[in-house]
Amino acid sequence: MSPRKSNKTFGGKITTPTPSWLSETESHLVRADSLLVKLSDIHRPKEQPRRYFDPTALQELVASIKLHGILQPLLVRPLTQGGYELVAGERRYRAATEAQLSSVPVVIKELDDESAIAISLIENLQREDLNPLEETEGILQLLAIKFKSELEEVPLTLYRLQKGLKNRDNSLSGEPIIESFDDEKESSHNVMGNSESPQSNINDEELSIVEEVFNGLGLMNWESFVKNRLPLLNLPEDIKLALREGKIAYTKAKAIASLKEEASRVTLLAEAIEKQLSLSQIKERIKELQPTSPSQSQEIPERLKAAYQQVKKTRIWEDKKKRRQLETLLNKLEALIGQTNKE
Repeated sequence: MSPRKSNKTFGGKITTPTPSWLSETESHLVRADSLLVKLSDIHRPKEQPRRYFDPTALQELVASIKLHGILQPLLVRPLTQGGYELVAGERRYRAATEAQLSSVPVVIKELDDESAIAISLIENLQREDLNPLEETEGILQLLAIKFKSELEEVPLTLYRLQKGLKNRDNSLSGEPIIESFDDEKESSHNVMGNSESPQSNINDEELSIVEEVFNGLGLMNWESFVKNRLPLLNLPEDIKLALREGKIAYTKAKAIASLKEEASRVTLLAEAIEKQLSLSQIKERIKELQPTSPSQSQEIPERLKAAYQQVKKTRIWEDKKKRRQLETLLNKLEALIGQTNKE
């Protein structure tokens, strides 16, 4: 039976196929022979997809290791300066350290940086359920290696590709070309690009790399990742911490983060965790805590102006059905204005 590929967009335990960009040998490392290595000779990597490990689950693993030892070898790669770098098995490594083991079973494999982080990430995704934030960070790290770029450049590349594809689609359908991101993206993701053509933001090689990585991981498509996952990186630090520790779901975290006033946000976060508030309850509390919205009289002129700009931009009168609806609305508006003038 072939591996089942999850269609879940966020979280949940998954079973993914081995990405095509890992070699046949690397994809069957579990079959390799293991040997004992001193625990002191194994060094943790600088970057690890998972930063938080549930203390209770870790203690259970420590107790199991004391009784039965480590049943599944750690995967390591040799370091040029001597010793080994841990590639997969962070929980087992931590538990073995706490259990005060002097040596552990390992599989030693020559791996470059790209393969090492890929295997580490995939092992976490398949076996330990990374929380959405750490899963996002791990995928970005993997893309950075594939792009051979700095980590902070990866979100900018993804936003640029997303914008390029939208412009290309709009160009083919005759829709207006997107000139800029919304205010939030404009300030946070200012990417340079040649604007000579609608497709100038698309680099086919970069797009191919992105699609290959996401298809290989089998988690979600990259456009869903850009829309739903990248915003998690901008969450306040206290909400990020709660998300890492599994204290709150990402949907609730994003909702609470919408509160701009820090004291209100901190209070609501604590309340949501302590009382296990549902998302709907959190949204109700946010309404109560939000500052009073502008009066209707102040709001209407802006709405009218925005509606006019949208109508002009989309040229909806060119659609016969929508034209009739637009004429009906205009007639009502003109009648209302005429009635007001007579009063």
